[in-house]
Amino acid sequence: MKSIMKKLIFSLLFIMIASSAFAFFDSYTIKREELPEEAREMLDKYFPKAKIGMIKVDRHLLKKTDYDVRLVNGTTIEFKNSGKWSSVDCKSREVPEGLVTRPIRNYVKKNFQGVKIVKIVKKSSGYEIGLSDGVELKFNLLGQFKGAKIEE
Repeated sequence: MKSIMKKLIFSLLFIMIASSAFAFFDSYTIKREELPEEAREMLDKYFPKAKIGMIKVDRHLLKKTDYDVRLVNGTTIEFKNSGKWSSVDCKSREVPEGLVTRPIRNYVKKNFQGVKIVKIVKKSSGYEIGLSDGVELKFNLLGQFKGAKIEE
């Protein structure tokens, strides 16, 4: 009987601890005014006329808060906790020119004439660029080409 009671108590204790740990992984929506100032400024500068469909906040236990902004036109923009953008996916539309560094723009213009940059991901190691023809390009932080991948 004591053995069963111990197992029951440990099981209940484990369930309580596990469920409280999951409370740190939170996801909810907010209004535009609740975004960090830098994120609002970026939206005003590069997407001034775009209507926001939804802003989702992802809060993680060991990682800081992320913001996912979805515009009505389908564009998605991810921001870090600080408000700095980490990715912009315009689907079939072109990423605003000011978000792409000059060396990357020049490389794409020279080597992929008539193709648009539709996605950009900024990482600590450099940039990943998605083109309208399905090609993905990688660049270092200086904008030097590092490789390509063709989507199938």
